[in-house]
Amino acid sequence: MADDLKKMYRTIVDDHFPSRMEITFADDHQRQTLYYEKVLWDIDGVKKGLRYGENPGQEAGLYRLVNGNLILGDTETIQPGQYLASDIELLQSGKHPGKTNLTDADNALNILRYFTDRPTAVIVKHNNPCGVAQADTLVDAYQKANMADRVAAFGGCIALNRPVDRATAESVGRQYAEVVVAPDFEAGVMAILQQKKNLRVIRIKNMDRLHQFVGKRCVEFKSLIDGGIVTQWSFVPEARTPESLTTASCQYKGKLYSIARQPEPDEYADMLFGWLVESGITSNSVIYVKNQVTVGIGTGEQDRVGVAEIARDKAYRKLADRYCFETLKIPYNDLTDPGQRQEIDDRVAKEHGGLIGATMVSDAFFPFRDGIDVGLREGVRAVIQPGGSENDYQSIDACNEVGATMAYTGQRSFRH
Repeated sequence: MADDLKKMYRTIVDDHFPSRMEITFADDHQRQTLYYEKVLWDIDGVKKGLRYGENPGQEAGLYRLVNGNLILGDTETIQPGQYLASDIELLQSGKHPGKTNLTDADNALNILRYFTDRPTAVIVKHNNPCGVAQADTLVDAYQKANMADRVAAFGGCIALNRPVDRATAESVGRQYAEVVVAPDFEAGVMAILQQKKNLRVIRIKNMDRLHQFVGKRCVEFKSLIDGGIVTQWSFVPEARTPESLTTASCQYKGKLYSIARQPEPDEYADMLFGWLVESGITSNSVIYVKNQVTVGIGTGEQDRVGVAEIARDKAYRKLADRYCFETLKIPYNDLTDPGQRQEIDDRVAKEHGGLIGATMVSDAFFPFRDGIDVGLREGVRAVIQPGGSENDYQSIDACNEVGATMAYTGQRSFRH
């Protein structure tokens, strides 16, 4: 039985999706057609498409846009031929990619496009980032992203925005990952990565032009249970500079409420870093960041207080695991010595899970102050959120009570 279950993941599904696909938008006055072709890779001399869909047994096809240009109002699609995740180069296939590998890589690129100025690493698991970090070197960015949530990073997709050097490759090689994506790989690096036989090594040369995708839109499709389709333009974060943010203020019952302390430059940097990472996270979400590194990421919850608490609790757990792994070289969950465990717990508690001085990021407004209080009680010093709640005054009061600052984006960032 166990062998049969394992075989399920090794099985390659022959997909029956056609080689071409056309999607036409039409009314009485015009027809606009987008033309796609199916992507195949040469794997050991055999042409193969996606391994399978979200689960073994689900057929899936990957298509790239090769012609056509949809214009609706003042918005137009990304031009054909500007490929990223839909036209990857497999340097090492291992088990060649399935649907989840591609969507993880794509969401990593979705986040990375905003961080071309410095070496940045994004680690994605189940289509959500579990660690994102910027640093002065690629290896430092990767190590910070990995240690932000070492447990979740196991088996994830690692995306890097600089050519992979030997130090980074050696660090990646010490972990288990499904995919590593980068614009290139320096000489000698593939010999290191090839020791991981099932690691999918993907080169996307167009990553050098990632910044050109900032502000660009594509059409998104969501299929319904009855075959119906919802279409929408992809989301574009408008808040990308300090000048695009508004210091929190509001009117309530004739009284003006304003944040007392303006953000410092390093707080603006973390606010914008967190807000752009937020654009790639499943809603309802709250995250914490500090020094351009994610500290705790809460995703996909139904209430804002709960997701703020989940992100906080993850910050505590992940920091405990990090300290345990750094000092004892074992996961925190494997630690059996009560004294050592207590020592780590005390250190993490004293540091409030690394949240002291952190920035709290929310993809939608806080309907009441109870959500924002979760972060403020841990020492959060800055908050970024869309604003627009009838009770924004409560959040402003909460920040002013502890000397924290807060800014509005004026734009919600839901992602479902």
